[in-house]
Amino acid sequence: MKNHIFLAFKERSFVFLWIGEVFTQVAGNLFTIYLVLTTFPLTKSNTAVSGVVLTFTLPAIIFGVLAGTLVDRWNKKNVLVITNILRALAILILAFVNTNLIVIYAVSLIVSLLTQFFIPAETPLIPQIVKSDHLYSANALFGLAINGSMLLAYVISGAVLVAFGPQGSLFSFALLLLLGSMSIFFVKYQVKEDKLTPEVAKLNWQKELHKAFILLVKTKKAYSALFLLALTQTLILILATITPGYATDVLHVDISKFPIIFVTPAAIGMFLGALVLINKFHDVAKEKIIISGLFLSGICMVLLPFGSLITSKEFVLDVNRMLPHFLIISDLHIVVVLAFILGLANSLVFVPANTMLQESATDDTRGKLYGLLNSIVGIFSLLPIIAVGGLSDLLGVNNVVVGIGVCLLIIGLYEYVLQKRG
Repeated sequence: MKNHIFLAFKERSFVFLWIGEVFTQVAGNLFTIYLVLTTFPLTKSNTAVSGVVLTFTLPAIIFGVLAGTLVDRWNKKNVLVITNILRALAILILAFVNTNLIVIYAVSLIVSLLTQFFIPAETPLIPQIVKSDHLYSANALFGLAINGSMLLAYVISGAVLVAFGPQGSLFSFALLLLLGSMSIFFVKYQVKEDKLTPEVAKLNWQKELHKAFILLVKTKKAYSALFLLALTQTLILILATITPGYATDVLHVDISKFPIIFVTPAAIGMFLGALVLINKFHDVAKEKIIISGLFLSGICMVLLPFGSLITSKEFVLDVNRMLPHFLIISDLHIVVVLAFILGLANSLVFVPANTMLQESATDDTRGKLYGLLNSIVGIFSLLPIIAVGGLSDLLGVNNVVVGIGVCLLIIGLYEYVLQKRG
C-alpha cells in the first residue's frame, strides 16, 4: 500500500478533531506568547519568565497522572469540548485584569490545570477514530497541526497584539478555543460501554496507576517513546524560558522579532520533516529515525551560539565578497538555518515516538500513559526550568544553550547503544 501523509483525512471524525486541534493550538500558542511578552517587560528578568513556565508545569506534576486516569473512564470527546470552554472562560477573566503579575500567574495555572485533562483525551482519541493502517499518517498530520499552528501563532502574534491590544487579543484567544470545541463536538467514535458494578465504578487509583506502570515496564517501546516525548517537550519548555534572554543578549534583536527569526523557520522545519518522513521514510525503523533526530537536535543546539564564529571564517567571508549586499551571510542567517534543522529534527522524534506509544497501549490505558507523560515532563523540567533562568542570568545564555546541546548528544548516543544491544 502506498503510504501518503493525507490518508487519515479519509476519516471524517479525524478531520473534525484535526480542525479542532488547529484552533486549540493556535489559541494556546498565542496565549503562551502573550504571557511571555507580558511578563518579561514587566520584570526584565529571565527568572520571572521561569515563573510563568512553572505555572505550566506544576499542574502537570501534581495532576497529570490523576487526570489521565479519570479521562480513561470518561467520554474523551466530551472532555475535549468542556475543557476548551472552561479555558476560554479563564482567559476572558484575565482580559479584564491583564497587567497584574499575580493574576497572570493564577490564570496561567488554571488554564494549565484544565489542559491536564485535555491532553490525555486528545492524542489517545486518535486510534479510536482512525484505522490502524492510517495511524502513522494521523500522527504526522497531528504533528503538522501542532507545529503549523505554532508557526501561524508566532507569525501573527505581533499583528494580533498590535491590532487588538492586550484585552482584545485575550478575547480572540477565547474565541478560538470555543471554535475548537465546536469542531470537536462533531467527532463520532464508538464509546466503549462497560457495565459499572459498584466495585468497578469505585476508582482505585493504586490499581489504575499500577496497570499503566506495568505496561511501561513490560513494553520497551512504550517506555522508550514516553521518555523521548518527555524529553522533547521538556526541551521546548526550557527554550521558552531562555527565549527573551537569547533574543536580546545573543542575537541582539527585539523580542518581538524573535518569532520570525527562530520560531518560524523551526515550525517550517517541523512541517517539512513530517511531510518527508511519512512519504519517503515510512518503512524505516522508528528507533533509527528518532536517534537521527536526537543527534541533529544536539548538533544544532551546540552550534547556535557560534553564528558569529561561523560567519567570520575565511571561506564565508570570501563567499560574502561575491554576493550582493542583500544576500550577505550574517549571524541571523546561521540562526535561521539551524532553527529550521532543529524543527526538522523535532519532527523525527515526535511523530514516530507518538506512534510507538499509541501502538503499545490499549484504549483503557492511553489516557493514563499520556497523563503520566505530562507528569514526567513536569518533573523532568521542574529543576531545569527553575535553574535555567538563573543560570542564564549568571553564566550567560550561550553556555546554557551549549549545555542543552551536549545533553541531547549524550542521550542520542545512549539510545544508539541501547538499540545496538537490542
